[in-house]
Amino acid sequence: MIEKVHVALGERAYDVVIGPGLLSEAGARIAPLLRRPRVAVVSDETVAALHLTSLCNGLQKNGISCSSLTLPAGEATKSWPYLQRVVAWLLEERIERGDMVVALGGGVIGDLVGFAAAILRRGVRFVQVPTSLLAQVDSSVGGKTGINAPQGKNLIGAFHQPSLVLADTAVLATLDRRDYLAGHGEVVKYGLLGDSEFFQWLESHGSSAAAGDVAARIHLVKRSVEMKAEIVVRDETEQGERALLNLGHTFCHALEAATRYDGARLLHGEGVAIGCALAFSLSARLGLCSQEAPSRVRAHLRDMKMKVDLSDIEGELPGADQLINLMGQDKKVVDGKPRFVLVRAIGEAFVTSDVPIDAVREVLEDALRGSRFPARP
Repeated sequence: MIEKVHVALGERAYDVVIGPGLLSEAGARIAPLLRRPRVAVVSDETVAALHLTSLCNGLQKNGISCSSLTLPAGEATKSWPYLQRVVAWLLEERIERGDMVVALGGGVIGDLVGFAAAILRRGVRFVQVPTSLLAQVDSSVGGKTGINAPQGKNLIGAFHQPSLVLADTAVLATLDRRDYLAGHGEVVKYGLLGDSEFFQWLESHGSSAAAGDVAARIHLVKRSVEMKAEIVVRDETEQGERALLNLGHTFCHALEAATRYDGARLLHGEGVAIGCALAFSLSARLGLCSQEAPSRVRAHLRDMKMKVDLSDIEGELPGADQLINLMGQDKKVVDGKPRFVLVRAIGEAFVTSDVPIDAVREVLEDALRGSRFPARP
């Protein structure tokens, strides 16, 4: 069963194709976009070992040649040195503006390769072939590309829309449980920010999707992509409504910086899940939503056996004030004030900079008190 979501951005419009077996069909789906029958594929070592041959075979069936570059896996690859390496390799491959670059991997590869495509020859086209749940439902769609800086996550980048997204749901079967559940953190976000019925569906079907239910996986990917596409079309460069997609991310990015982007301690989707729980706690503390809403969010995350609390992050964490300082480096800061996505109920989110820092500090201090490791003063 193949589904399709159209991202209606005028001249930059593209389709997100969702379903099993798309790697073997890659040639047929990419060929109409090509000016000459060749592509350059960038992947990471983990994904390449599993899926690069299938992708290249799918391309070659349609007479498309495939050169490839494989990078180390992990968040550290989303950095200046590897951006330089990708750009240098693409120039060595004589990739022209009319050619196509393919990003085969999770969010790290998609963001890095998309940014390289954005700056190479002032912009070449690229195709996203996301292989993680998180990338399929979030980072591959919408055109945000970039790398991390020592000061914070995603602070260097550009908006550069892909020409096509091929979300092969069959590759999700190769994910380990932790990586799949990290992606579920982004899936839950969509229900929490704008679709309470979808969140209710996840409460009933999220576990079966995690266990491998093919139809459930296709549905949750499609619904997530539909929601993101609708918002991106209305606010492509995040001047307003698109910021809703950052629910949980202000907390998440501070936690990622605090753990030095160490995936062994915290994956991005895990940080999003914890961040969503904290955003609901903050909303309840401010009297914006009921006290039951945070409990329901946490109950679902616990049912999915996901990270929910700061105590679920291995190792020592900094104190509340240090975490607030890290929020000050977030790319969403306006006039020195971090923007938060808060909620009035499940499915009703809004963006605001008018949040008392004392309330943020209290929420973090409460969360840190529950941590199994003492926070540094």
